[in-house]
Amino acid sequence: MTTEKPLNDRAQHLLRVLIDRYIEDGKPVGSRTLARETRLDLSPATIRNVMSDLEELGLVAAPHTSAGRIPTVKGYRFFVDTLLSLQPLDNTEVEQLQTRMNQDDDEQGLINSVSDMLSGITRLAGVVTLPNRNYSAWRHMEFLPMSENRVLTVVVGNDDQIQNRIFTTARPFSPAELQQASNYLNSMFSGKDFSEVRTAIVHEMQEAKERMDKLTLATMEMADQVCQSAERQDDFVLAGQTNLMGVNELSNIDKLRELFDAFSAKRDILHILDECQQADGVQIFIGEESGYHPLDECSVITSPYKVDGAVAGVLGVIGPTRMAYERVIPIVDITAKLLSSTLKQRN
Repeated sequence: MTTEKPLNDRAQHLLRVLIDRYIEDGKPVGSRTLARETRLDLSPATIRNVMSDLEELGLVAAPHTSAGRIPTVKGYRFFVDTLLSLQPLDNTEVEQLQTRMNQDDDEQGLINSVSDMLSGITRLAGVVTLPNRNYSAWRHMEFLPMSENRVLTVVVGNDDQIQNRIFTTARPFSPAELQQASNYLNSMFSGKDFSEVRTAIVHEMQEAKERMDKLTLATMEMADQVCQSAERQDDFVLAGQTNLMGVNELSNIDKLRELFDAFSAKRDILHILDECQQADGVQIFIGEESGYHPLDECSVITSPYKVDGAVAGVLGVIGPTRMAYERVIPIVDITAKLLSSTLKQRN
């Protein structure tokens, strides 16, 4: 980041102290507090002049209710890019994270655990996208009858990945009918790309829906949903969102409702996480930098995690812009590395 004019060492030091103090207690910082905290031989009047310069540059702002200053998004960005001193985790903390990851037997449990860990250690909201699936074609599909009008669909991918889904149908189908449906789909689409199959199914349903018997129509509809599920690799696990309810900056009920609605809708959050997945290393969005209005009062810190050298997903935290960046950034970074290592050992 660049400002309109370079900051001298004194201005940078005062800005760093102001932001550190504001992150700690959330109160606007006045010139007398800065004079005491900086331990510089500067008068309050001199400090006020520096604060006026920083305000003119858009790095701090003076709330109308206080004579003190608070950092702006631009100020936080300068702080993170230029002034921040990271606090890496010590070996004991890293070992505790690794031990907890090793306690989960299955992949879903591991992802849930990592999200919980990020939330617990930062007291913010932890988020982890599910690992990308590497298969794009089905090898075999099987329909199995369940109780009432439910059908279990088992899809085996081209690398032996197995995906199960349960559907409710308009009427019960016999095992023979479901076997017929499985045979039909496997003969038509086995070995083909899921997106290609779905395109063909949608086209067939649009063109020949009137001529299809009920079994064929139900078969095509279930196959369409399976294809959608197989293509949908962009989901995430979120933990600790209630931590944000205790943050003063997010205490406005309308802001909280908007933020929690965004978590539920997922689409725009996923778009941000997808951008992070395409980047290398830790990514930081501060306030409106995310481009997504519900996150205007939040910061998002993420890092991709890998399997066999390829990016498989992204993890991170969502919290207020007033967060302990020097602590949170290393936590996100090392957690991504540990998750990558754990997944590598399991594959």
